[in-house]
Amino acid sequence: MAKASKETKQEPLQKQLWKAADKLRKNIDAAEYKHVVLGLIFLRYISDAFEAQHAKLQAGEGEYAGADPEDKDEYTAENVFFVPPSARWKFLQSHAKQPTIGKTVDEAMDAIERENASLKGVLPKVYARDNLDPTSLGQLIDLVSNIALQDAKELSADVLGHVFEYFLGEFALAEGKQGGQFYTPRSVVELLVEMLEPYQGRVFDPCCGSGGMFVQSEKFVVEHQGKVNDISIYGQESNQTTWRLAKMNLAIRGIDASKVLWNNEGSFLNDAHKDLKADYIIANPPFNVSDWSGELLRNDGRWQYGTPPAGNANFAWLQHFIYHLSPTGQAGVVLAKGALTSKTSGEGDIRKALIEQGNVIDCIVNLPAKLFLNTQIPAALWFMSRNRKNGKFRNRSNEILFIDARNLGHLINRRTKQLSDEDIKQIANTYHNWRNPNGDYQDIAGFCASVSLERVKELDYVLTPGRYVGLPDDEEDFNFAERFNALKAEFEAQLVEEEKLNKAIAENLARVRL
Repeated sequence: MAKASKETKQEPLQKQLWKAADKLRKNIDAAEYKHVVLGLIFLRYISDAFEAQHAKLQAGEGEYAGADPEDKDEYTAENVFFVPPSARWKFLQSHAKQPTIGKTVDEAMDAIERENASLKGVLPKVYARDNLDPTSLGQLIDLVSNIALQDAKELSADVLGHVFEYFLGEFALAEGKQGGQFYTPRSVVELLVEMLEPYQGRVFDPCCGSGGMFVQSEKFVVEHQGKVNDISIYGQESNQTTWRLAKMNLAIRGIDASKVLWNNEGSFLNDAHKDLKADYIIANPPFNVSDWSGELLRNDGRWQYGTPPAGNANFAWLQHFIYHLSPTGQAGVVLAKGALTSKTSGEGDIRKALIEQGNVIDCIVNLPAKLFLNTQIPAALWFMSRNRKNGKFRNRSNEILFIDARNLGHLINRRTKQLSDEDIKQIANTYHNWRNPNGDYQDIAGFCASVSLERVKELDYVLTPGRYVGLPDDEEDFNFAERFNALKAEFEAQLVEEEKLNKAIAENLARVRL
Protein backbone atom coordinates (compact mmCIF):
# COMPACT_ATOMS: atom_id res chain seq x y z
CA MET A 1 0.00 0.00 0.00
CA ALA A 2 2.83 2.36 0.84
CA LYS A 3 4.37 1.71 -2.56
CA ALA A 4 1.14 2.65 -4.36
CA SER A 5 0.94 5.85 -2.34
CA LYS A 6 4.49 6.73 -3.33
CA GLU A 7 3.71 6.18 -7.02
CA THR A 8 0.68 8.48 -6.79
CA LYS A 9 2.82 11.23 -5.33
CA GLN A 10 5.26 10.89 -8.21
CA GLU A 11 2.56 11.61 -10.78
CA PRO A 12 2.73 15.11 -12.34
CA LEU A 13 0.54 17.67 -10.61
CA GLN A 14 -1.68 18.17 -13.66
CA LYS A 15 -2.34 14.42 -13.93
CA GLN A 16 -3.36 14.16 -10.27
CA LEU A 17 -5.64 17.17 -10.67
CA TRP A 18 -7.20 15.74 -13.81
CA LYS A 19 -8.06 12.46 -12.10
CA ALA A 20 -9.66 14.31 -9.20
CA ALA A 21 -11.57 16.72 -11.42
CA ASP A 22 -12.78 13.95 -13.73
CA LYS A 23 -14.05 12.01 -10.70
CA LEU A 24 -16.21 15.00 -9.77
CA ARG A 25 -17.65 15.14 -13.30
CA LYS A 26 -20.16 12.38 -12.54
CA ASN A 27 -22.90 12.45 -15.20
CA ILE A 28 -21.93 15.72 -16.94
CA ASP A 29 -20.73 15.45 -20.54
CA ALA A 30 -17.05 16.32 -21.06
CA ALA A 31 -18.08 18.89 -23.68
CA GLU A 32 -20.02 20.80 -21.02
CA TYR A 33 -17.79 20.05 -18.04
CA LYS A 34 -14.67 21.48 -19.66
CA HIS A 35 -16.13 25.00 -19.40
CA VAL A 36 -16.78 24.48 -15.69
CA VAL A 37 -13.22 23.38 -14.89
CA LEU A 38 -11.29 25.60 -17.32
CA GLY A 39 -13.33 28.64 -16.25
CA LEU A 40 -12.32 28.05 -12.61
CA ILE A 41 -8.63 27.62 -13.52
CA PHE A 42 -8.79 30.88 -15.45
CA LEU A 43 -10.51 32.63 -12.56
CA ARG A 44 -7.81 31.38 -10.19
CA TYR A 45 -5.10 32.65 -12.57
CA ILE A 46 -6.42 36.19 -12.96
CA SER A 47 -7.10 36.40 -9.24
CA ASP A 48 -3.52 35.35 -8.44
CA ALA A 49 -2.13 37.93 -10.87
CA PHE A 50 -4.42 40.59 -9.40
CA GLU A 51 -3.44 39.74 -5.79
CA ALA A 52 0.28 39.94 -6.66
CA GLN A 53 -0.18 43.43 -8.12
CA HIS A 54 -2.53 44.41 -5.27
CA ALA A 55 0.18 43.53 -2.73
CA LYS A 56 2.71 45.76 -4.52
CA LEU A 57 0.28 48.66 -4.59
CA GLN A 58 -0.63 48.17 -0.95
CA ALA A 59 3.03 48.18 0.08
CA GLY A 60 3.37 51.51 -1.74
CA GLU A 61 7.12 51.31 -2.28
CA GLY A 62 9.11 52.99 -5.05
CA GLU A 63 7.04 53.64 -8.17
CA TYR A 64 3.95 52.46 -6.28
CA ALA A 65 4.19 55.11 -3.55
CA GLY A 66 0.77 56.66 -2.95
CA ALA A 67 -0.98 54.24 -5.34
CA ASP A 68 -4.58 53.18 -4.69
CA PRO A 69 -4.85 49.34 -4.61
CA GLU A 70 -8.47 49.57 -5.80
CA ASP A 71 -7.75 51.85 -8.78
CA LYS A 72 -8.41 49.82 -11.95
CA ASP A 73 -5.95 51.89 -13.98
CA GLU A 74 -3.09 50.68 -11.79
CA TYR A 75 -3.75 47.15 -13.06
CA THR A 76 -4.48 48.00 -16.69
CA ALA A 77 -1.10 49.77 -16.91
CA GLU A 78 0.61 46.50 -15.94
CA ASN A 79 -1.52 44.30 -18.27
CA VAL A 80 -3.22 42.74 -15.25
CA PHE A 81 -6.96 42.07 -15.22
CA PHE A 82 -8.85 43.98 -12.53
CA VAL A 83 -10.78 41.60 -10.28
CA PRO A 84 -13.56 43.16 -8.15
CA PRO A 85 -13.86 42.00 -4.50
CA SER A 86 -16.81 39.63 -5.13
CA ALA A 87 -14.84 37.76 -7.81
CA ARG A 88 -11.52 37.32 -6.02
CA TRP A 89 -10.51 33.74 -5.42
CA LYS A 90 -10.36 34.06 -1.63
CA PHE A 91 -13.97 35.28 -1.62
CA LEU A 92 -15.12 32.36 -3.77
CA GLN A 93 -13.14 29.93 -1.66
CA SER A 94 -14.83 31.21 1.50
CA HIS A 95 -18.25 30.58 -0.09
CA ALA A 96 -17.38 27.19 -1.66
CA LYS A 97 -19.55 25.23 0.79
CA GLN A 98 -22.63 27.44 0.37
CA PRO A 99 -25.61 25.97 -1.56
CA THR A 100 -25.63 29.13 -3.71
CA ILE A 101 -21.98 28.82 -4.81
CA GLY A 102 -23.01 28.29 -8.46
CA LYS A 103 -24.81 31.64 -8.57
CA THR A 104 -21.85 33.27 -6.78
CA VAL A 105 -19.37 32.05 -9.42
CA ASP A 106 -21.62 33.10 -12.33
CA GLU A 107 -21.91 36.57 -10.80
CA ALA A 108 -18.13 36.69 -10.38
CA MET A 109 -17.68 35.96 -14.10
CA ASP A 110 -20.15 38.73 -14.96
CA ALA A 111 -18.36 41.19 -12.66
CA ILE A 112 -14.97 40.46 -14.24
CA GLU A 113 -16.34 40.96 -17.75
CA ARG A 114 -17.83 44.31 -16.73
CA GLU A 115 -14.45 45.50 -15.46
CA ASN A 116 -12.33 44.15 -18.35
CA ALA A 117 -13.51 44.97 -21.87
CA SER A 118 -11.21 42.40 -23.52
CA LEU A 119 -13.00 39.58 -21.65
CA LYS A 120 -16.52 40.67 -22.59
CA GLY A 121 -18.49 37.65 -23.78
CA VAL A 122 -15.59 35.28 -23.09
CA LEU A 123 -16.09 33.77 -19.63
CA PRO A 124 -18.44 30.82 -18.95
CA LYS A 125 -21.55 31.35 -16.80
CA VAL A 126 -22.52 27.72 -16.34
CA TYR A 127 -22.13 27.21 -12.61
CA ALA A 128 -25.72 27.57 -11.42
CA ARG A 129 -27.06 24.85 -13.73
CA ASP A 130 -29.10 22.03 -12.22
CA ASN A 131 -26.76 19.24 -13.38
CA LEU A 132 -23.82 20.69 -11.41
CA ASP A 133 -24.56 20.14 -7.74
CA PRO A 134 -23.16 22.70 -5.26
CA THR A 135 -21.22 20.09 -3.28
CA SER A 136 -19.24 18.94 -6.35
CA LEU A 137 -18.63 22.55 -7.39
CA GLY A 138 -17.34 23.35 -3.89
CA GLN A 139 -14.99 20.37 -4.06
CA LEU A 140 -13.79 21.52 -7.47
CA ILE A 141 -13.03 24.99 -6.10
CA ASP A 142 -11.03 23.36 -3.29
CA LEU A 143 -9.16 21.31 -5.89
CA VAL A 144 -8.27 24.35 -8.00
CA SER A 145 -7.25 26.14 -4.79
CA ASN A 146 -4.51 23.53 -4.31
CA ILE A 147 -2.85 24.21 -7.67
CA ALA A 148 0.67 25.60 -7.32
CA LEU A 149 0.58 25.83 -3.53
CA GLN A 150 4.01 24.21 -3.44
CA ASP A 151 5.42 26.73 -5.90
CA ALA A 152 6.60 30.29 -5.43
CA LYS A 153 3.84 32.81 -6.10
CA GLU A 154 5.48 34.14 -9.25
CA LEU A 155 5.50 30.64 -10.73
CA SER A 156 1.80 29.99 -10.16
CA ALA A 157 0.75 31.52 -13.49
CA ASP A 158 3.09 29.16 -15.35
CA VAL A 159 1.83 26.17 -13.35
CA LEU A 160 -1.77 27.19 -13.99
CA GLY A 161 -0.95 27.58 -17.68
CA HIS A 162 0.42 24.04 -17.84
CA VAL A 163 -2.63 22.70 -16.01
CA PHE A 164 -4.98 24.58 -18.37
CA GLU A 165 -3.16 23.22 -21.44
CA TYR A 166 -3.09 19.67 -20.06
CA PHE A 167 -6.81 19.79 -19.24
CA LEU A 168 -7.62 21.02 -22.75
CA GLY A 169 -5.93 17.91 -24.13
CA GLU A 170 -7.63 15.56 -21.69
CA PHE A 171 -11.05 17.04 -22.39
CA ALA A 172 -10.41 16.68 -26.12
CA LEU A 173 -9.58 13.00 -25.58
CA ALA A 174 -12.70 12.56 -23.43
CA GLU A 175 -14.88 14.17 -26.10
CA GLY A 176 -13.37 12.17 -28.97
CA LYS A 177 -14.56 13.42 -32.37
CA GLN A 178 -16.12 16.62 -31.08
CA GLY A 179 -13.04 17.43 -29.00
CA GLY A 180 -10.80 17.43 -32.04
CA GLN A 181 -12.71 20.38 -33.43
CA PHE A 182 -11.17 22.74 -30.89
CA TYR A 183 -7.88 21.01 -30.15
CA THR A 184 -4.89 20.08 -32.30
CA PRO A 185 -2.80 17.36 -30.60
CA ARG A 186 0.12 18.91 -28.80
CA SER A 187 2.79 16.80 -30.54
CA VAL A 188 1.53 17.94 -33.97
CA VAL A 189 1.61 21.59 -32.88
CA GLU A 190 5.12 21.14 -31.46
CA LEU A 191 6.31 19.61 -34.73
CA LEU A 192 4.89 22.47 -36.83
CA VAL A 193 6.47 25.08 -34.59
CA GLU A 194 9.84 23.31 -34.32
CA MET A 195 10.05 23.04 -38.09
CA LEU A 196 9.03 26.65 -38.79
CA GLU A 197 11.04 28.28 -35.95
CA PRO A 198 8.90 31.44 -35.55
CA TYR A 199 11.41 33.56 -33.61
CA GLN A 200 9.99 36.94 -34.59
CA GLY A 201 7.29 38.52 -36.72
CA ARG A 202 3.56 38.12 -37.27
CA VAL A 203 2.11 34.66 -36.56
CA PHE A 204 -1.33 33.95 -38.04
CA ASP A 205 -3.85 31.12 -37.66
CA PRO A 206 -7.16 31.74 -39.47
CA CYS A 207 -8.81 28.66 -37.90
CA CYS A 208 -7.21 28.94 -34.48
CA GLY A 209 -9.30 26.58 -32.34
CA SER A 210 -8.29 26.90 -28.68
CA GLY A 211 -5.08 28.79 -29.54
CA GLY A 212 -2.53 26.00 -29.16
CA MET A 213 -0.46 27.16 -32.15
CA PHE A 214 0.05 30.56 -30.51
CA VAL A 215 0.91 29.12 -27.09
CA GLN A 216 3.51 26.84 -28.63
CA SER A 217 4.99 29.66 -30.73
CA GLU A 218 5.46 31.83 -27.65
CA LYS A 219 6.89 28.86 -25.76
CA PHE A 220 9.33 28.17 -28.61
CA VAL A 221 10.67 31.73 -28.51
CA VAL A 222 11.16 31.59 -24.73
CA GLU A 223 12.86 28.17 -24.83
CA HIS A 224 15.28 29.42 -27.45
CA GLN A 225 16.15 32.47 -25.36
CA GLY A 226 14.37 34.92 -27.62
CA LYS A 227 11.97 37.66 -26.64
CA VAL A 228 8.27 36.86 -26.46
CA ASN A 229 7.43 40.41 -27.51
CA ASP A 230 9.25 39.84 -30.81
CA ILE A 231 6.21 37.99 -32.15
CA SER A 232 2.62 39.19 -32.46
CA ILE A 233 -0.33 36.91 -33.01
CA TYR A 234 -3.36 37.17 -35.27
CA GLY A 235 -6.19 34.67 -35.32
CA GLN A 236 -9.74 33.97 -36.38
CA GLU A 237 -12.27 31.38 -35.22
CA SER A 238 -15.85 30.81 -36.39
CA ASN A 239 -17.04 28.80 -33.37
CA GLN A 240 -17.74 31.23 -30.54
CA THR A 241 -17.41 28.62 -27.80
CA THR A 242 -13.99 27.59 -29.12
CA TRP A 243 -12.96 31.24 -29.48
CA ARG A 244 -13.74 31.75 -25.79
CA LEU A 245 -11.43 28.86 -24.91
CA ALA A 246 -8.71 30.44 -27.06
CA LYS A 247 -9.05 33.81 -25.35
CA MET A 248 -8.76 32.20 -21.91
CA ASN A 249 -5.91 29.93 -23.01
CA LEU A 250 -3.93 32.93 -24.25
CA ALA A 251 -4.78 35.19 -21.32
CA ILE A 252 -3.59 32.60 -18.82
CA ARG A 253 -0.24 32.66 -20.62
CA GLY A 254 -0.09 36.45 -20.62
CA ILE A 255 -0.33 36.50 -24.44
CA ASP A 256 -2.01 39.48 -26.11
CA ALA A 257 -5.17 38.06 -27.71
CA SER A 258 -6.61 41.36 -28.92
CA LYS A 259 -6.14 40.33 -32.57
CA VAL A 260 -7.72 36.90 -32.13
CA LEU A 261 -11.19 37.57 -33.52
CA TRP A 262 -14.48 35.76 -33.89
CA ASN A 263 -17.25 35.91 -36.43
CA ASN A 264 -19.67 33.12 -37.26
CA GLU A 265 -19.16 33.45 -41.03
CA GLY A 266 -15.58 32.21 -40.92
CA SER A 267 -12.37 33.08 -42.75
CA PHE A 268 -13.65 32.53 -46.30
CA LEU A 269 -16.82 34.64 -46.18
CA ASN A 270 -15.65 37.22 -43.64
CA ASP A 271 -11.86 37.46 -43.51
CA ALA A 272 -11.17 39.30 -40.25
CA HIS A 273 -7.58 40.17 -41.27
CA LYS A 274 -7.96 41.07 -44.94
CA ASP A 275 -4.84 43.21 -45.14
CA LEU A 276 -2.56 41.02 -43.02
CA LYS A 277 0.63 39.68 -44.54
CA ALA A 278 2.03 37.24 -42.00
CA ASP A 279 5.59 36.06 -41.49
CA TYR A 280 4.35 32.67 -40.28
CA ILE A 281 1.09 30.83 -40.74
CA ILE A 282 0.52 27.76 -38.56
CA ALA A 283 -2.86 26.10 -38.96
CA ASN A 284 -4.94 22.93 -38.79
CA PRO A 285 -8.07 23.63 -40.86
CA PRO A 286 -10.97 21.15 -40.81
CA PHE A 287 -10.42 18.38 -43.37
CA ASN A 288 -12.42 18.06 -46.60
CA VAL A 289 -15.12 20.59 -45.65
CA SER A 290 -17.93 20.53 -48.22
CA ASP A 291 -20.13 23.39 -46.94
CA TRP A 292 -17.59 26.23 -47.06
CA SER A 293 -19.76 28.48 -49.30
CA GLY A 294 -17.42 27.98 -52.23
CA GLU A 295 -20.22 28.64 -54.75
CA LEU A 296 -20.44 32.23 -53.43
CA LEU A 297 -16.72 32.84 -53.94
CA ARG A 298 -16.12 31.72 -57.52
CA ASN A 299 -14.27 34.91 -58.51
CA ASP A 300 -12.46 35.61 -55.24
CA GLY A 301 -9.04 37.26 -55.57
CA ARG A 302 -7.44 34.68 -53.30
CA TRP A 303 -7.70 31.93 -55.91
CA GLN A 304 -4.45 32.81 -57.65
CA TYR A 305 -3.70 29.21 -58.62
CA GLY A 306 -7.18 28.06 -59.62
CA THR A 307 -10.76 28.12 -58.35
CA PRO A 308 -11.19 25.48 -55.62
CA PRO A 309 -14.14 23.09 -55.94
CA ALA A 310 -17.33 24.09 -54.13
CA GLY A 311 -17.48 20.63 -52.56
CA ASN A 312 -14.08 20.62 -50.83
CA ALA A 313 -12.26 23.46 -49.03
CA ASN A 314 -8.76 21.92 -48.92
CA PHE A 315 -7.30 23.97 -51.79
CA ALA A 316 -9.27 27.04 -50.71
CA TRP A 317 -7.47 26.85 -47.36
CA LEU A 318 -4.06 26.44 -49.03
CA GLN A 319 -4.63 29.50 -51.22
CA HIS A 320 -6.05 31.50 -48.31
CA PHE A 321 -2.83 30.81 -46.40
CA ILE A 322 -0.61 31.77 -49.35
CA TYR A 323 -2.62 34.96 -49.90
CA HIS A 324 -1.84 36.03 -46.33
CA LEU A 325 1.91 35.32 -46.45
CA SER A 326 4.39 38.20 -46.59
CA PRO A 327 6.96 38.20 -49.47
CA THR A 328 9.29 36.12 -47.27
CA GLY A 329 6.55 34.39 -45.27
CA GLN A 330 6.38 30.68 -44.45
CA ALA A 331 3.49 28.39 -43.63
CA GLY A 332 3.17 25.02 -41.92
CA VAL A 333 -0.31 23.51 -42.14
CA VAL A 334 -2.13 20.20 -41.61
CA LEU A 335 -4.24 18.87 -44.45
CA ALA A 336 -6.02 15.63 -45.34
CA LYS A 337 -3.65 13.29 -47.15
CA GLY A 338 -6.03 13.09 -50.10
CA ALA A 339 -4.99 16.61 -51.14
CA LEU A 340 -1.57 15.18 -52.10
CA THR A 341 -3.05 13.13 -54.94
CA SER A 342 -6.61 14.34 -55.69
CA LYS A 343 -7.41 15.29 -59.29
CA THR A 344 -11.17 15.75 -58.99
CA SER A 345 -12.84 19.09 -59.78
CA GLY A 346 -9.58 20.72 -60.87
CA GLU A 347 -7.65 20.01 -57.65
CA GLY A 348 -4.83 18.37 -59.60
CA ASP A 349 -4.46 21.51 -61.72
CA ILE A 350 -4.30 23.72 -58.62
CA ARG A 351 -1.62 21.48 -57.09
CA LYS A 352 0.36 21.64 -60.35
CA ALA A 353 0.11 25.45 -60.35
CA LEU A 354 1.29 25.61 -56.73
CA ILE A 355 4.36 23.57 -57.69
CA GLU A 356 5.23 25.08 -61.07
CA GLN A 357 3.70 28.55 -61.24
CA GLY A 358 3.91 29.46 -57.57
CA ASN A 359 6.93 27.32 -56.62
CA VAL A 360 5.79 27.65 -52.98
CA ILE A 361 5.86 24.04 -51.75
CA ASP A 362 8.94 23.42 -49.67
CA CYS A 363 8.34 20.18 -47.78
CA ILE A 364 5.68 17.50 -47.35
CA VAL A 365 5.55 15.31 -44.22
CA ASN A 366 3.41 12.17 -44.20
CA LEU A 367 2.07 11.75 -40.64
CA PRO A 368 1.33 8.53 -38.73
CA ALA A 369 -2.28 7.39 -38.43
CA LYS A 370 -4.32 7.89 -35.22
CA LEU A 371 -2.78 11.26 -34.26
CA PHE A 372 -6.05 13.20 -34.50
CA LEU A 373 -9.00 12.85 -32.17
CA ASN A 374 -11.77 13.91 -34.50
CA THR A 375 -10.94 11.95 -37.63
CA GLN A 376 -9.33 8.76 -38.88
CA ILE A 377 -8.57 10.46 -42.21
CA PRO A 378 -4.81 10.21 -42.91
CA ALA A 379 -3.07 13.59 -42.70
CA ALA A 380 0.06 15.31 -43.97
CA LEU A 381 1.91 18.53 -43.22
CA TRP A 382 2.50 21.06 -45.99
CA PHE A 383 5.34 23.55 -45.57
CA MET A 384 5.22 26.46 -47.97
CA SER A 385 7.45 29.47 -48.52
CA ARG A 386 6.79 32.60 -50.55
CA ASN A 387 10.47 32.96 -51.45
CA ARG A 388 12.38 29.71 -51.74
CA LYS A 389 15.43 31.55 -53.08
CA ASN A 390 15.66 33.77 -49.99
CA GLY A 391 18.98 34.55 -48.33
CA LYS A 392 17.98 33.26 -44.91
CA PHE A 393 18.08 29.69 -46.23
CA ARG A 394 19.65 28.12 -49.28
CA ASN A 395 17.98 28.19 -52.72
CA ARG A 396 15.52 25.25 -52.79
CA SER A 397 13.48 26.50 -55.74
CA ASN A 398 14.09 23.43 -57.91
CA GLU A 399 13.38 20.75 -55.30
CA ILE A 400 10.90 19.59 -52.67
CA LEU A 401 11.74 17.64 -49.51
CA PHE A 402 9.57 14.60 -48.80
CA ILE A 403 9.50 13.00 -45.34
CA ASP A 404 7.59 9.80 -44.64
CA ALA A 405 6.96 9.71 -40.88
CA ARG A 406 4.20 7.09 -40.94
CA ASN A 407 6.24 4.65 -38.85
CA LEU A 408 6.96 7.15 -36.07
CA GLY A 409 4.80 7.85 -33.01
CA HIS A 410 3.56 5.63 -30.19
CA LEU A 411 0.14 4.68 -28.82
CA ILE A 412 -1.04 6.52 -25.70
CA ASN A 413 -4.28 4.54 -25.66
CA ARG A 414 -5.93 1.99 -27.92
CA ARG A 415 -7.06 4.57 -30.46
CA THR A 416 -4.66 7.48 -30.21
CA LYS A 417 -0.99 8.00 -31.08
CA GLN A 418 1.39 10.84 -30.37
CA LEU A 419 4.85 11.82 -31.57
CA SER A 420 7.66 11.64 -29.03
CA ASP A 421 10.20 14.43 -28.48
CA GLU A 422 12.72 12.27 -30.37
CA ASP A 423 10.32 11.87 -33.31
CA ILE A 424 9.77 15.63 -33.48
CA LYS A 425 13.50 16.30 -33.29
CA GLN A 426 14.25 13.76 -36.04
CA ILE A 427 11.72 15.26 -38.47
CA ALA A 428 12.58 18.91 -37.68
CA ASN A 429 16.34 18.32 -37.91
CA THR A 430 15.89 16.63 -41.29
CA TYR A 431 14.05 19.69 -42.61
CA HIS A 432 16.53 22.15 -41.12
CA ASN A 433 19.57 20.27 -42.45
CA TRP A 434 17.94 20.25 -45.89
CA ARG A 435 17.07 23.94 -46.08
CA ASN A 436 19.99 25.50 -44.16
CA PRO A 437 23.04 26.59 -46.19
CA ASN A 438 25.45 24.55 -44.09
CA GLY A 439 23.08 21.70 -43.29
CA ASP A 440 24.27 18.10 -43.27
CA TYR A 441 21.41 16.55 -45.25
CA GLN A 442 21.32 13.11 -46.86
CA ASP A 443 18.46 11.12 -48.35
CA ILE A 444 17.45 8.16 -46.15
CA ALA A 445 15.70 5.30 -47.93
CA GLY A 446 12.20 4.86 -46.60
CA PHE A 447 12.25 8.15 -44.64
CA CYS A 448 13.29 11.25 -46.62
CA ALA A 449 14.21 12.33 -50.13
CA SER A 450 15.05 15.65 -51.76
CA VAL A 451 13.34 15.49 -55.15
CA SER A 452 13.67 17.71 -58.22
CA LEU A 453 10.59 19.43 -59.61
CA GLU A 454 11.27 17.55 -62.84
CA ARG A 455 10.83 14.25 -61.01
CA VAL A 456 7.60 15.51 -59.41
CA LYS A 457 6.39 16.46 -62.89
CA GLU A 458 7.19 12.93 -64.12
CA LEU A 459 4.91 11.55 -61.42
CA ASP A 460 2.10 13.89 -62.52
CA TYR A 461 2.50 16.28 -59.56
CA VAL A 462 1.50 13.71 -56.98
CA LEU A 463 3.01 14.73 -53.60
CA THR A 464 2.75 11.51 -51.57
CA PRO A 465 6.14 11.08 -49.81
CA GLY A 466 5.99 7.28 -50.17
CA ARG A 467 6.25 7.69 -53.96
CA TYR A 468 9.66 9.30 -53.58
CA VAL A 469 11.41 7.99 -50.47
CA GLY A 470 11.14 4.30 -51.41
CA LEU A 471 11.57 1.45 -48.93
CA PRO A 472 14.17 1.30 -46.16
CA ASP A 473 17.36 -0.48 -47.19
CA ASP A 474 16.58 -3.38 -44.87
CA GLU A 475 13.16 -3.82 -46.48
CA GLU A 476 14.19 -4.22 -50.09
CA ASP A 477 13.18 -7.88 -49.82
CA PHE A 478 9.91 -6.85 -48.14
CA ASN A 479 7.54 -9.79 -47.72
CA PHE A 480 4.14 -8.40 -48.70
CA ALA A 481 2.23 -11.59 -47.90
CA GLU A 482 3.71 -11.71 -44.42
CA ARG A 483 2.94 -8.05 -43.79
CA PHE A 484 -0.62 -8.47 -45.09
CA ASN A 485 -1.27 -11.40 -42.77
CA ALA A 486 0.11 -9.48 -39.78
CA LEU A 487 -2.11 -6.48 -40.52
CA LYS A 488 -5.11 -8.76 -41.01
CA ALA A 489 -4.53 -10.40 -37.62
CA GLU A 490 -4.16 -6.97 -35.98
CA PHE A 491 -7.42 -5.78 -37.58
CA GLU A 492 -9.30 -8.91 -36.46
CA ALA A 493 -8.01 -8.43 -32.89
CA GLN A 494 -9.26 -4.83 -32.95
CA LEU A 495 -12.71 -6.04 -34.10
CA VAL A 496 -12.84 -8.42 -31.13
CA GLU A 497 -11.95 -5.54 -28.77
CA GLU A 498 -14.63 -3.33 -30.36
CA GLU A 499 -17.20 -6.09 -29.90
CA LYS A 500 -16.28 -6.48 -26.21
CA LEU A 501 -16.50 -2.72 -25.68
CA ASN A 502 -19.90 -2.48 -27.39
CA LYS A 503 -21.17 -5.41 -25.34
CA ALA A 504 -20.01 -3.75 -22.10
CA ILE A 505 -21.68 -0.46 -23.08
CA ALA A 506 -24.93 -2.28 -23.88
CA GLU A 507 -24.85 -4.08 -20.52
CA ASN A 508 -24.25 -0.83 -18.64
CA LEU A 509 -27.13 0.85 -20.48
CA ALA A 510 -29.38 -2.07 -19.58
CA ARG A 511 -28.45 -1.69 -15.89
CA VAL A 512 -29.18 2.05 -16.03
CA ARG A 513 -32.64 1.37 -17.48
CA LEU A 514 -33.32 -1.13 -14.70
